[in-house]
Amino acid sequence: MINIAICDDDKNIINQIEKYIDDYEGGRCAISTYSCGEELLSERKNFHVIFLDIDMTGIDGIETAKRIRSYDKTVKIIYITSFNDYVNLAFEVHAFGYLNKPIKKEQIYTQLNEAIIYSKEEEEKELIEFITAEGVVRLAPKDIYYFEYANRRVKLKTLDKVYTLKENITTIANNMNKYDFLMPHKSFTINLFYVKSIKGYDIFMMDGAVIPLSQKKSAEFRDKFNMFLENHIKNM
Repeated sequence: MINIAICDDDKNIINQIEKYIDDYEGGRCAISTYSCGEELLSERKNFHVIFLDIDMTGIDGIETAKRIRSYDKTVKIIYITSFNDYVNLAFEVHAFGYLNKPIKKEQIYTQLNEAIIYSKEEEEKELIEFITAEGVVRLAPKDIYYFEYANRRVKLKTLDKVYTLKENITTIANNMNKYDFLMPHKSFTINLFYVKSIKGYDIFMMDGAVIPLSQKKSAEFRDKFNMFLENHIKNM
């Protein structure tokens, strides 16, 4: 799932980009829309891609991007602009690309294709740092099976090791969501890649673990897992 934000104070531009993305066949997309930088920043969500208008009322796109970079260093920011003189300023916040108005469908698809390729390459080499009872460890997302909250600690499970974290399970779930981790139960966050099967309210993992699926989260979890499988098969 590609999480995308569109931020522009022109509703027509938002509708146009949203329509183009709905027709995009390069991957399943979840779209959030915002009419100003303040609205986008207030949610403090992590996205794979943000289409961001530079010239907005209130906080402009450059300042919005600077603030986003304080909590998200990896999101691909694609600027929407009618101007060329902002380009040098945009380098300050590591812009991924630019869309000049009037916006064309082909431009959107080119930027999305490139963003997906870059994201996959970064994910393959990215290491996440965790402060554990055993010391500082750096792990690739693909090496983590799941996180479990128990006895006021979070256990991080890899294929052959278990680490203990002093961390909030909900915070971990939010941070790991972009790596295809989901929360099937209030005490677990799991890597969808290692789900072997789901039977009733039990999730069977490839390492042999059986993780509970709460009744409240069941429908949403199954839907997102099925979307993950569709995307994974499509990209194989």
